Amino acid sequence: MSKQAISLILNGQQTKVEVEPTLLLVDMLRNQLGLTGTKIGCGEGDCGACTVLLDGKSVNSCLILAVQTDGHELLTVEGLGTYDKLHPLQEAFIAAGAVQCGFCTPGMLLSAKSLLDKNPRPNRKQIARHISGNLCRCTGYAKIIDAIERVAHNQ
Repeated sequence: MSKQAISLILNGQQTKVEVEPTLLLVDMLRNQLGLTGTKIGCGEGDCGACTVLLDGKSVNSCLILAVQTDGHELLTVEGLGTYDKLHPLQEAFIAAGAVQCGFCTPGMLLSAKSLLDKNPRPNRKQIARHISGNLCRCTGYAKIIDAIERVAHNQ
């Protein structure tokens, strides 16, 4: 199978990569580009561990082919903040104790960013509904919702 060249804006940087036409986005990110913050959970779009933002919308990267991102903008958790300057959501997750094992955290952060970009002042019910596609086995969601709410009230 011949590779296809794609061009996209990845974490704010113009990026060109050659991919097999059947390569999943999550595999391109992790295996070709070394962006391992995007996790592989269920592989069926049910757990949200592989959530990324495609043109600002949260999507499951295990359900999208890499070639479908050609000409689009993609944000992974690596592009959310930096080691020197964390994104407010990252700071809030730390402060609220919303990070336990950390496996769901990248997807939760990006889902939360997607919500806050559309609705800067969501209530707890709206937050819970929006992150419902992201499974967490450690925190019981309360601290995650607290963290997102903290950012919403400080904007």
